[in-house]
Amino acid sequence: MDVLPDARDGLTRLERIILWQLHQAERERGGAVRTALLYGRVVEHIDVSVDEFQAALQRLCLAGAGGGDAEGAGSRGVPSGVRPPSGGRRR
Repeated sequence: MDVLPDARDGLTRLERIILWQLHQAERERGGAVRTALLYGRVVEHIDVSVDEFQAALQRLCLAGAGGGDAEGAGSRGVPSGVRPPSGGRRR
């Protein structure tokens, strides 16, 4: 049931938790939030893999940019409050 969008706004439970935790983290930190920090906060509330999290975050970025490609979704295709990790990718 968690993957079905809500009829009110079209957000899934995961997307709603991502936005809620992003808002909380931005208020606490006074600005941008690293993706890894956001992921850590989200998994405290819902069991989600890194790939599922990144896919949901990408959908939110594209929705915030009015659809289309990720180029219009702010710096490097992420919401304005999310900072991509610096350096190379680690897994």
